[in-house]
Amino acid sequence: MVRAVEFDADLIKRYEGSGPRYTSYPTAMEFSPAVREQDYAAWVQRSNASRRPLSLYVHIPFCAHVCFYCACNKVVTGDRSKAQPYLEALAREIRLQATLVDTSRPVEQLHWGGGTPTFLSEKEIRQLMRMLGEHFQLLEDGSGEYSIEVDPREVREETLPTLREIGFNRISLGVQDFNPVVQKAVHRLQSAEQTLGAMQQARELGFRSINIDLMYGLPFQTIESFSDTLDAVIDARPDRLSVFNYAHLPERFKPQRRINREDLPSADEKLGILSLTIDKLTAAGYQYIGMDHFALADDELAQAQRDGTLHRNFQGYSTHSDSDLVALGVSAISSMPDGFSQNHSNLDSYYADLEVPRLPIARGVALDDDDHLRGEVIQQLICNNTLDKRRIESQFGIEFDRYFAAELAQLAGMHADALVELGEQRLDVTARGRLLIRNICRVFDRYRVEKEEKFSKMI
Repeated sequence: MVRAVEFDADLIKRYEGSGPRYTSYPTAMEFSPAVREQDYAAWVQRSNASRRPLSLYVHIPFCAHVCFYCACNKVVTGDRSKAQPYLEALAREIRLQATLVDTSRPVEQLHWGGGTPTFLSEKEIRQLMRMLGEHFQLLEDGSGEYSIEVDPREVREETLPTLREIGFNRISLGVQDFNPVVQKAVHRLQSAEQTLGAMQQARELGFRSINIDLMYGLPFQTIESFSDTLDAVIDARPDRLSVFNYAHLPERFKPQRRINREDLPSADEKLGILSLTIDKLTAAGYQYIGMDHFALADDELAQAQRDGTLHRNFQGYSTHSDSDLVALGVSAISSMPDGFSQNHSNLDSYYADLEVPRLPIARGVALDDDDHLRGEVIQQLICNNTLDKRRIESQFGIEFDRYFAAELAQLAGMHADALVELGEQRLDVTARGRLLIRNICRVFDRYRVEKEEKFSKMI
């Protein structure tokens, strides 16, 4: 069952704080340099025995323009020639991965992110997809979920036709806000015509899903101005929307130092924008998936949530819960049943390891039984808003109420505030609790004792 979402500004303010987004458990804060190539190789070997399908992620770090709000791992440059040595390094990494992974396992999910993947020329885009196809079992019948992040400012005449021809069937378009004052303040001037034109072309080419990224909390945004952006987006009718909360952390992300704190909307204005967004999108037929995500009611993501099969990984919400993730490129994070591994975030270190050649793994974390248990609890809550305690007991051989006695005691206050319902058989997130799901999941996170300040705000 999918619950509605109930907005309560006073409750949100009372639970204000920071915490993980739970694209993994344990989170990347627990990654350590103790995890090396040999650990990952052992994890992949055991993964091969499962015959589970694969997901592939490829990180393209280059951007021609800097967006002041951005917290991604990126290299801002106008020099397009830098792409070729990166592709050569990727080719080496692909070959190394292919010696470990049983490449007969079908790739049911593929995602290129960044940075700006369309920084690459059409020739380079074809080159990279060809390399992947030579070493992994890409699906050619269109049944896979093959997506790419696209900057409408980087869409040339042949960009979208090329992407569709080589197998991509989903795109995600970065927008953030259509208001020109806001765009100027974050150094992302992008006309509505560019974005809507790219959407129209994608539909004509047969892309089966289009996502739009928006962001609230940016400088000079108001409830009224963001309402105009929402109206334009709703009229365009994307299949999915990601509406991210801008986290102003200039001490961590250098480009954000060019955003003046005094230009940001107040806390009340920001909450007003969020409330408006939820009201407008749900009234327009979008299902609130959770966190930042909305999807049309007939979208696969919405259906997966109704069926209780939704999954969350490093790319966000997904319908592919049964895939193991092989990630390629600088800073990319792979996920195997036994652990997570992350590549070097620095290009020089990434290149140096691949010159050896060896996999450019910088850090990671091995998962123990408790990690698997808590990870599953968090997955069920953050994806499906409900937890069957008896199923968890059967799956992990525990007595739920005894194992999580301390956590259930912490949830008593949330129960009193009607964020959760605590039953003998189930734990359910209420409509009031859905916007505070990170707070609820954090209760089950054994690592989150004194690290709250290192994460973005929950709302």
